[in-house]
Amino acid sequence: MNNYKDDVEAVDALKNVYERFSTEIKKVIFGQDDVVKEVLLSVFSNGHCLLVGVPGLAKTLLVNTLAQVLGLKYKRIQFTPDLMPSDIIGTEILDENRKFKFIKGPLFANIILADEINRTPPKTQAALLEAMQEKNVTAGGTKYELEKPFFVLATQNPIEQEGTYPLPEAQLDRFMFNIWLDYPSYEDEITIVENTTTDNSVSLNTILSAEEIIFFQKLIRRIPINNNVLQYAVNLASLTRPGTEKAHDWANQYLEWGAGPRASQYFVIGAKAHAAINGKYAPDIEDVKAVAPAILRHRIVRNYKAEAEGISVDAIINKLL
Repeated sequence: MNNYKDDVEAVDALKNVYERFSTEIKKVIFGQDDVVKEVLLSVFSNGHCLLVGVPGLAKTLLVNTLAQVLGLKYKRIQFTPDLMPSDIIGTEILDENRKFKFIKGPLFANIILADEINRTPPKTQAALLEAMQEKNVTAGGTKYELEKPFFVLATQNPIEQEGTYPLPEAQLDRFMFNIWLDYPSYEDEITIVENTTTDNSVSLNTILSAEEIIFFQKLIRRIPINNNVLQYAVNLASLTRPGTEKAHDWANQYLEWGAGPRASQYFVIGAKAHAAINGKYAPDIEDVKAVAPAILRHRIVRNYKAEAEGISVDAIINKLL
């Protein structure tokens, strides 16, 4: 992966890779271009994604397709009310020599699909925290490194509230993006039905290896950013914090609390990745604005007044932008 003369050439290569990615994924996923873009941005930014949408919008299929195109090891964990932390991390057993041996759980893969993550109790949800932040897990006092690259792509259905456990704020904050999936347009739905009700099989090409993904993740970090863009990113996060000096009027009126410093960090990394896939060698304010809604959506909490007046999180974000 060190065949590029400089970072400028490597950014050009990343733009090309992104276009090839999109083309491959569109063979299977129709009408979700923005969703695919945000998931790929999180991959190149080394972040995790929370996919929220009603059942049947191909959330699981999207993650499965992504794993195939990336050529990475993929594991799906179905989160249920009786799932225990050891079911996802792994467990220690006594082997035939009467010594403890650690049997790795499904968390030891590159892409983890945490399906319906809000259906499991907080104790099990918390088992993901260390993995998502530190990229390792601890069992029996021993640390085990997870394979790199490592992504958690979690899904949750917003309409089925019975039997769900809201994700703790600390858990939500570990996700870079909160991506909303909406119903497809009429034309896209025609295409979906047409393509999924025949026996035609689609063959997907692998675009990148694990080593190449890690290379591009490091490249994103090296992309320079102007001071005015950096300040815009930090100011945007500051606007969301009610009761503080820089708080926006709407934040004071409608928010219980706002985004922390991790939002500012993700604004910058996300903007760099967004600039790179569009062939730009440094991000501008428009790149920050492009990634801001998905970064803020799960980091700001509305108060009773906003709920009473029917003001949505996205409406508040649009006002701040």
